[in-house]
Amino acid sequence: MKQLKKNTPLERLWNGIIKENPTFILMLGMCPTLAVTTGAINGLGMGLSTAAVLIMSNMVISLLRKVIPGGVRMPAYIVIVASFVTIIEMLLHAFVTSVYDSLGIFIPLIVVNCIILGRAEAYASKNKVIPSIFDGLGMGLGFTVALTLIGMVREFLGAGTLFGIQVIPDVIPPITIFILAPGAFFVLACLTALQNKLNAPSATNRPEGEASMACGGNCAKCAGSCGAGNHQAVISDVTARKEAEAQAAKAAAAEKKAAADRAKALQAEKAAQAAEKAVGGDNHD
Repeated sequence: MKQLKKNTPLERLWNGIIKENPTFILMLGMCPTLAVTTGAINGLGMGLSTAAVLIMSNMVISLLRKVIPGGVRMPAYIVIVASFVTIIEMLLHAFVTSVYDSLGIFIPLIVVNCIILGRAEAYASKNKVIPSIFDGLGMGLGFTVALTLIGMVREFLGAGTLFGIQVIPDVIPPITIFILAPGAFFVLACLTALQNKLNAPSATNRPEGEASMACGGNCAKCAGSCGAGNHQAVISDVTARKEAEAQAAKAAAAEKKAAADRAKALQAEKAAQAAEKAVGGDNHD
């Protein structure tokens, strides 16, 4: 595919849905991915809810990026995200009660979804409003597609239905374990194994030097630094910190040297004064 211009709406959509899909590529937000995908409708509902929160929170955080102090940015992000999550929860409760009942506690837990906080920290807080909106839309659609597909597989194998419609005859017994908790891990394991077999990009098989993912692309050496949106941001932060530390050490060394020079000068001055007094005393004698 032709290289897209960075930070354009189309590039942000392509990045979120395909290039850095939060579930299939970055493997973020695994808790709701495994918990709510017992059916395609549940996956679709959770994905769209998260997408709506992503879009609105990215927009507001981008608008306030120059106002929010750096020291309180994460609490500020959480307050903004929590406000939109509350709105989405109320709307689901009022108009889509069945989805609200199915998703349960995982709706308010959108507040601490690492995808939302990661995009807020890595992208929305550093870019203009329109690209941030499309970044949230792309990541939200990527998350929605992933959850819906996983939910379809689990529902098809575990219940013989798709979106609640019977597609496998009743005479063929479904594999009910796929709609239970272990089924989520089976589907995810098969997906990851297939990606690794095909050498497809994912957080589990990218070489450390080539990784540009949130976690650095090396799960074996993960340090839990997924708050940043990509590996380059982590490297930039580390480099800037090391440069600041080097400059501080250099300044401290210069100050120490200056203090030593001043001490030597003072000692030389005292020695000269003592010698002068000694010479004066000899002349007097």
